[in-house]
Amino acid sequence: MTTQDLGKAVGHATNDIAVSWNKRDLLTYAVGVGAKADDLPLVYELHPNFAPIPTYPVVLPFKRDSQELNLFADLMGGKSGGGKVPGLPKFNPNKVVHASQSIEILKDLPLVSGSGWKYTTRYVAVAQNKSGIIITTESTLVDGQGTAYAKLYSSSFNLGAGNGEKFGKAIAGPPQGKPIPKRDPDFVIKDQTTPEQALVYRLSGDYNPLHIDPAIGKAAGFGGVILHGLSTFGHAARAVLKALSPDDARGLKLFGVRFTSPVKPGDGLETEIWVIGEGPGGTKEIAFQTKNTTTGKVVLGGGVAHVKPSGKGAKL
Repeated sequence: MTTQDLGKAVGHATNDIAVSWNKRDLLTYAVGVGAKADDLPLVYELHPNFAPIPTYPVVLPFKRDSQELNLFADLMGGKSGGGKVPGLPKFNPNKVVHASQSIEILKDLPLVSGSGWKYTTRYVAVAQNKSGIIITTESTLVDGQGTAYAKLYSSSFNLGAGNGEKFGKAIAGPPQGKPIPKRDPDFVIKDQTTPEQALVYRLSGDYNPLHIDPAIGKAAGFGGVILHGLSTFGHAARAVLKALSPDDARGLKLFGVRFTSPVKPGDGLETEIWVIGEGPGGTKEIAFQTKNTTTGKVVLGGGVAHVKPSGKGAKL
């Protein structure tokens, strides 16, 4: 494999994936990202403000159009749709680390998908350094009529892959967060994961054994089970909503992070939030970071969000 080969992956579109969800899926996801008894609009289907947590679509590449379990190795190996990507070497799924994730809500998600929804994906960036290969994909969630509801960017770091020669090619990328202001945060939201957090989150479709089998976690160098990065992602999204739009989950329009350190089920979280200016469409632009209060490490960095304030957040 040469660096010229790596460039062939950029622009490659994978096979579309059929996806679907129902209200029970939304409730399961909410609890998987730490929703508590006082988060009634997220966990009670009869609440007048019941709405999906806008980050829900991140689970759809795993769940797909099924209510059954899946084999994570098959998903990563391309047996369930995706196929081989030109120019890329075969990656070891046990050495793939989620590097970043963002989602932009283009249209409010319905409570039930109905039929015909799909997830389209193309590779938009490849970078190589001495430690491995970073790939970035751009995905769009569309309904049966072709209307786009969300755009997502996801980057993964494939440790030890490639030949170490420096290379980079990109045609698109996620929104970038602005530096955190040198002042105290406007909001600090504390949260607590449970020892069973990963057991619950995996029910949304991500059955990676790293998050349930201690032996695999130890072999990967984590000392045991770690929480799904996308569960931590959802915890932080809830924190931003609690600070700025507690009455309307649909107020979150953009949300993106870099994953900087793992979280273990049972660890405490603290999200520091700064309002840094006006965003598009009547939103506020937010910078944030999430710390693991058990280890003291920042676990989500470079956070960016656009939120339309409601409730107490509307006073900003």
